[in-house]
Amino acid sequence: MSRILIVEDEERIASFVRKGLEASGFTTTVVDTGADAVDYAVTGGFDLMLLDLGLPDTDGFDVLRRVRAMGVDIPVVVLTARDGVRDTVTGLEIGADDYVTKPFRFEELLARVRLRMRAERPVETTVLRAGGLVLDLRTRRVAVEEVSVDLTAREFALLELLMRHPGQVLTRQQMLSHVWGYDHDPGSNVVDVFVRALRRKVGAERIVTVRGMGYRLTD
Repeated sequence: MSRILIVEDEERIASFVRKGLEASGFTTTVVDTGADAVDYAVTGGFDLMLLDLGLPDTDGFDVLRRVRAMGVDIPVVVLTARDGVRDTVTGLEIGADDYVTKPFRFEELLARVRLRMRAERPVETTVLRAGGLVLDLRTRRVAVEEVSVDLTAREFALLELLMRHPGQVLTRQQMLSHVWGYDHDPGSNVVDVFVRALRRKVGAERIVTVRGMGYRLTD
């Protein structure tokens, strides 16, 4: 399932876009600041970013420049109330793939999202490997040192996220957003509970706690 990062600080618009995309079969994550947008974009866990320009902490153009400079090449569709030609040209020149002006009809936005996700889409990896771990995205099967392991849907999603970023520290908030969704209680200890369950099934030594930060999968 394709994942879309929605960067929008107006709650009404963010909710409208999120509900429409999820009803159309996409998985979404919503953030409302430029700093969070960069943090989530660099994880590599998204297939497209919808980027508002009028963010509370920075201009959306700055976010776009930063993620492109960091090698993030996912399609970016800019959402903005600015309709000047100069802004449109600037966005396209610094790496935006498309430009949608507010107010907009959801059908138009959906068509642009689908178009950009089809364009030059790379062949997706279907089997992830890390050390003795093998995760098959098509069959939803996991093996540890060639021995099959049964995981729940949440455990599978969490392990997939870790295996897509071996050796990288992932924060609890990133895990909550990717596996449980943006609306999940940020104060919950559900991530720690599921990490403990995963450790029992795949080996405690494979998932390392980074104190004060989060977790990483040893590679």
